Amino acid sequence: MLYRQVASDLSTLRQDQTSSALADHVNRLLARAHHIIYSSRKSTWRNFFLFLRDGYPLVFRKHIAYVFSALVMMLAGTVLAAAFTLADSRFAAPIVGPLVLQSVERHEMWTRSVVSVAPQAASFLMTHNISVSFAAFAGGLLFGGGSVYLLFFNGLMLGAVAMICQKAGMAISLWSFVAPHGSLELPAIIIAGAAGLRLGHGMLFPGIYRWKDSVARAGHEAVQLVSGAIPLLFIAGSLEGFFSPSAAPVALKFSVGAALFALLLTWLFRPVPATVAEPV
Repeated sequence: MLYRQVASDLSTLRQDQTSSALADHVNRLLARAHHIIYSSRKSTWRNFFLFLRDGYPLVFRKHIAYVFSALVMMLAGTVLAAAFTLADSRFAAPIVGPLVLQSVERHEMWTRSVVSVAPQAASFLMTHNISVSFAAFAGGLLFGGGSVYLLFFNGLMLGAVAMICQKAGMAISLWSFVAPHGSLELPAIIIAGAAGLRLGHGMLFPGIYRWKDSVARAGHEAVQLVSGAIPLLFIAGSLEGFFSPSAAPVALKFSVGAALFALLLTWLFRPVPATVAEPV
């Protein structure tokens, strides 16, 4: 409690330029106290689970503006690609690649090959999705520019694929494939991009903090925000490898996707007990 109170006092001191010497002294005391208080704490799976259950919803809602910004950037790419592909299908060619285009021309889903190698595919898809999300997060180190690019480009891919499938009469096939895993995978990428935007914002707009302190603070908060995307990506990768490309009824796939998205919203926006504190 004392540590948190002094941390709050330090923030106040830093707003007063005449108190810089005192602020440096308090900052050194906090650094020593942090080592004493937290060095004996061991990170366990139980602590991580408790953080995801109770602490993460607070972190997510605290940074909801970044999440909304990331969502807008991805939707902008989606709408733009859909509009240009609707006008000329050739616009989608360099975005989706020849494999997808050839499959659509044959009126076949390019995901059929996943079913025969489901275990390996699930592992590959998990790794790929985590890599994409990590890149969206790490793009924040480029003053947020990398995160903006990846969010927009993922939106372009989604819009281009959606429109070429729509024009080929394969919309149901596409969305029944996307719905089960996409209900978690797309939010996870958006959250990772939002974490990158938070990091970039801290680099560009330090405010009352020194630049290195602002970057450290933004990095800490960004890591907390992106941590919630990790379990979503593991679940989404399993679904994408085993269930999404399967021959399960279309209605069941849409129901699973809707149920998972509803559970996601419930987790992120459910009331959290007042006694639960956001992790330091």
